[in-house]
Amino acid sequence: MARIKLENISHSYSPDSFPEEKKEYAVSNLDICWEDGSSNALLGPSGCGKTTILNIISGLLRPSRGRILVDDQDVTGHSPRRRRIAQVFQFPVVYDSMNVFDNLAFPLRNQGQPEQIVRSKVTEVAEVLDLQDYLYNPPAKLNAAEKQKISLGRGLVREDTAAVLLDEPLTVIDPKLKGSMRRKLKEVQKNLRKTMIYVTHDQHEALTFADEVTIVKDGRLVQKGSPEELHSQPATPFIGYFIGSPGMNILDCTLKANKLEFKNFSLSIGRELLSRIRNTGTSFQLGIRPEFVRAGLSPGENTVPFEVSVVENTGAYWIVTYVNQETRIKARVPESIKVEKGQRHHLFFPEDRINLFHNEQRVI
Repeated sequence: MARIKLENISHSYSPDSFPEEKKEYAVSNLDICWEDGSSNALLGPSGCGKTTILNIISGLLRPSRGRILVDDQDVTGHSPRRRRIAQVFQFPVVYDSMNVFDNLAFPLRNQGQPEQIVRSKVTEVAEVLDLQDYLYNPPAKLNAAEKQKISLGRGLVREDTAAVLLDEPLTVIDPKLKGSMRRKLKEVQKNLRKTMIYVTHDQHEALTFADEVTIVKDGRLVQKGSPEELHSQPATPFIGYFIGSPGMNILDCTLKANKLEFKNFSLSIGRELLSRIRNTGTSFQLGIRPEFVRAGLSPGENTVPFEVSVVENTGAYWIVTYVNQETRIKARVPESIKVEKGQRHHLFFPEDRINLFHNEQRVI
């Protein structure tokens, strides 16, 4: 187990001979710390630099600038082997010429461990990963999820493994097996207390696996926090929209007197909220999640009329897209409310569910 820290990490794939002003950086000025024994996810859209960060941690890539610390020791110049970090890739890596037992035993035999220890550790890891019934089978007879367990097992079988990095490990897994495989990964992490960093572009995978999620966009750290914090207190409008399904509604508005003025309507705000934002500026973006928008058939205090544009039936509730001239809002509406295209509903935005952003940063 290990504490992993990135200090001012930047990396460019441009040749060293390029002038600095012409270099493009895959990651920029990253300062991130993952605690010993923690369960983490590195989340972001495709091309944001996630795999680059993982390869820098494991030692497959040396950063252009910055330091990598493992348990406060600078390992920036160390080889992958010296770092004792296991990496599981998108596609399972197995040795087809060996059975499952020998695949798992390979790292230990490479270290020259006695066969008695090899057998004990392989048996232990196979039980943790539910591979005990396949130990003497050739990998060719296993499905992709079982092969990926072998890749993970080779990292876990070594006592000196400092951390396990998982680079989109469920990419080739059958959708029916993804849920059980993700639960198994989480169970293994909890039981063994190994520091794990799970890289994915899928928010559901990240939020259900990790205790802490690090979100990266365009190679820069945007926010690091628990799934609950990312959902209820997004640091930027991007995170508000990126996390959640559907994502957070983001609407431009301007503060005038005690009202937030939108393109086609206005909302009165209470004294407490007004006092908290009065000195931060006049231009804001309001964010509210679809599940917190309240829809009713009759007008009420501080409600706004919207017309039903699109209705999506999930079985348990409606996902409704509303329009008010140029403004579009999504809401999660209970099945008990009648919803038909073209119908007028009156929407209410509870103040305790509102997020306000100024200059792309959350202020409340």
